[in-house]
Amino acid sequence: MFTYTTSGVCSKKIEFMVEDGVVKKISFQSGCPGNLQGVSRLAEGMKVEDIIIKLKGIKCGDKETSCPDQLARALEELQNK
Repeated sequence: MFTYTTSGVCSKKIEFMVEDGVVKKISFQSGCPGNLQGVSRLAEGMKVEDIIIKLKGIKCGDKETSCPDQLARALEELQNK
């Protein structure tokens, strides 16, 4: 399980599990529960690269980032390790 501390969004952290390049489990702490549960369920089972492509750059209102964008950043960080 990996943990990513978010920045600039309502959620405080994201915990996720990746096996063989596929995201198996995602859990957001805080934030909009319904939306984040939906994002998590849609992304689970997808390849890391596909999630990054779909979610990177999404903004929340006038913020420069969003919870989905933070998930993409977390997965990018994992890839770069």
